[in-house]
Amino acid sequence: MRLRHSVRGLVLDPDDRLLLYATPLGEATLWVPPGGGIEAGETLLDALRRELAEETGLELTGTPPHVWHRETHGVGYLPGYDGAINDYFLVRVPAFAARGTLTAEQLAAENVGEFRWWSAPEMAASRDLFGPRDLPALLPALLRDGPPEVPLIMPPS
Repeated sequence: MRLRHSVRGLVLDPDDRLLLYATPLGEATLWVPPGGGIEAGETLLDALRRELAEETGLELTGTPPHVWHRETHGVGYLPGYDGAINDYFLVRVPAFAARGTLTAEQLAAENVGEFRWWSAPEMAASRDLFGPRDLPALLPALLRDGPPEVPLIMPPS
């Protein structure tokens, strides 16, 4: 089984708003946390640092807590893959305007659209889709309970 391994930053501001970007999904809009695929030789944190800088301009320092490890399987889930593995990290920062190191054309080629800060109630009330699909329910639990004590899972070498 061929799975795409990615990292995602749950970038939260002091008002507990989550930074997400829009990506087209047929007739719908899918909002996902910034992040992307792990390149050969990268650790999860190296990939997270690179992806956040490329997409948002955020220069991540320190070691944010790892909060979720999720696997999704299904033929046709991603072109060329049988599913995806996503590792999520909680990143607390002041609100900022996302402007990454990639050009608008490069971001568009990676299906990264506009960025927006979302509150949990705004996500719950929205008709848009979110990745992961249960993000509107997961975020309030994360805010209420804090990061779980989950061991960091390293990608295969």
